[in-house]
Amino acid sequence: MILTETSRLQASSHKPGTILSEPDWQKQRRLHEQRVLAWTGPHQARAARGEKHPVYDFLFEYYRFRPSWLRRWHPGPDVVLQGGSAREFLRWPEYHETTGGVALNVAALEPHRRESLGWVLNLLRVTAERPPQFACYGLHEWAMVYRQTPEEVRHNQWPLRFPPDELARLVEAQPVCCSHFDAFRFFTAPARPLNKLQPTRVEAPQFEQRGCLHANMDLYKWAFKFAPFTPSELTADCFALAHDIREIDMRASPYDFSKLGFAPIQIETPEGRTEYEIHQRDFARRSQPLRAQLIVLAERLLG
Repeated sequence: MILTETSRLQASSHKPGTILSEPDWQKQRRLHEQRVLAWTGPHQARAARGEKHPVYDFLFEYYRFRPSWLRRWHPGPDVVLQGGSAREFLRWPEYHETTGGVALNVAALEPHRRESLGWVLNLLRVTAERPPQFACYGLHEWAMVYRQTPEEVRHNQWPLRFPPDELARLVEAQPVCCSHFDAFRFFTAPARPLNKLQPTRVEAPQFEQRGCLHANMDLYKWAFKFAPFTPSELTADCFALAHDIREIDMRASPYDFSKLGFAPIQIETPEGRTEYEIHQRDFARRSQPLRAQLIVLAERLLG
């Protein structure tokens, strides 16, 4: 999904010391709720019908931020909300009454969250500074089904594009160089030794780089991890990026989701690898301003 110019302006419009009248912040809240409804509405409708979506459910199941939480609007630090209705924000302990209205209280960030935020800030900084790499070609999804039986395959209700032996041969014929721990940890046991890198949770900052689709998807995780301090427009921008990346991630996977309208990116061919890299480079470019905003937010919260 392409970010609208309105959403970009909203995400960057709140300066330190901003005071929003009740009509202004109510309007911003309505715009945010309308925006995210395009994502949360279909997901909740499917859930009500007991339907699973192998592409989009990931955004609400792996990233454990409820649709109702994504819909909630928060202005971010240093913004004072005016009007009687602003008192409804006091139900969250991170808000307090201040001169002129209601605002987030940065001092309410608990010590364990500050420690976690420090780790995330370091990860964001090193990822922003490290040169991106574009040679993985999405093989992480292939490594997650490598040498598995049909019953073990995660999305086994959907067909694979190749028989198991041919799929294994394709994995073995290409260099596997996944740098993202939270993708690598889902590799099958036989696939792990094939990976050029052996990232761990502790060593994640040593490997993370912005050419990685999952590193850029995780900007959404870092945004919601510090709710309600994260401005909701920034959280939604990060979700929009994750949404687009997830589509490419699954199109480049060994699964055949063509019945859902997702044409495969055939990374087993030179043309497919070129197509995948074009998307990688675009996501790396789009991720940087969002990562920069998260760095500024983290630095503000840590003081």
